[in-house]
Amino acid sequence: MSVFTPLERHELEAFLAPYGLGRLLEFQGIAAGTENSNFFVSLESGEYVLTLIERGPREDMGFFIALLDVLHEAGLPVPYAVRTTDGGALGELAGLPALLQPRLSGHHVALPNSHQCQAVGELLARLHLATRAEMIERPSDRGLDWMLAEGPLQALRLDDEARGLLKAALEEIAHLRPRLDHLPQANLHGDLFHDNVLFDGNFLSGVIDFYNACSGPMLYDLAIAANDWCSEPCGEFDPRRLNALLAGYAALRPFTALEAELWPAMLRIACVRFWLSRLIAAEAFAGQDVLIKDPEEYRRLLQARQPGTPIPGLPFAL
Repeated sequence: MSVFTPLERHELEAFLAPYGLGRLLEFQGIAAGTENSNFFVSLESGEYVLTLIERGPREDMGFFIALLDVLHEAGLPVPYAVRTTDGGALGELAGLPALLQPRLSGHHVALPNSHQCQAVGELLARLHLATRAEMIERPSDRGLDWMLAEGPLQALRLDDEARGLLKAALEEIAHLRPRLDHLPQANLHGDLFHDNVLFDGNFLSGVIDFYNACSGPMLYDLAIAANDWCSEPCGEFDPRRLNALLAGYAALRPFTALEAELWPAMLRIACVRFWLSRLIAAEAFAGQDVLIKDPEEYRRLLQARQPGTPIPGLPFAL
């Protein structure tokens, strides 16, 4: 189970008392986490999710709270910090920053259909439009500089073929860096995988886990989602799902010519980011009872996104 910091009932009850939400009925750890400790918490007033922030500086928590408040006020189906009776949004539990948020309805989909992919595209466009005019600055701690620094270190662990694949991708990132900085920007979810979205049938009922959120190119957020939501196990795209995702997004925010040009490269950059982070996690948590996602998945995706392979372009580019 991916609960890095277990809790005792008495310490959780003491933490929850200032919220005035009633008696603690039950709680349980959530096994799906890969970076933070999460718990389902049942109180007399309703269902909640408690997150202990295991990774990242504490000073960034104000950013996450402010961003989720903005998105909640814009009508997006996101969690937000429940306040204590004296207005506090961020607490401390077991020596870690702790957030209590409403539990959203719905469930994850393992095999999304084109209707669900379209809904994800629409949601992502709404998120970007809600923050583009007044973006809250927070560079990603796993952005381009991190990739260029961490990539050569991780390459030492790879076989010759994989090392060559990663090296070529890092060279492309370094070459394109000045142009990437000129892409349209907003606040990003940064981790919009299918296990961070909730559905009730084809209705998108919730988006969770904003702890990789940052400011940056909107195209990068879309590339992360496309690689996860629209790929076959072999790494190639399912054209129907990809076209649905892109059409749902473009219907609300049309793409620019620069975005259309850099789209194939951005898909590769998104692959590099998660290949590297999964390699690091696989080494750090080897032999532990922690959910570790397969790094090889993103090696296959990067291989399938190489220059010269057919990739559907962005629709309605201006």
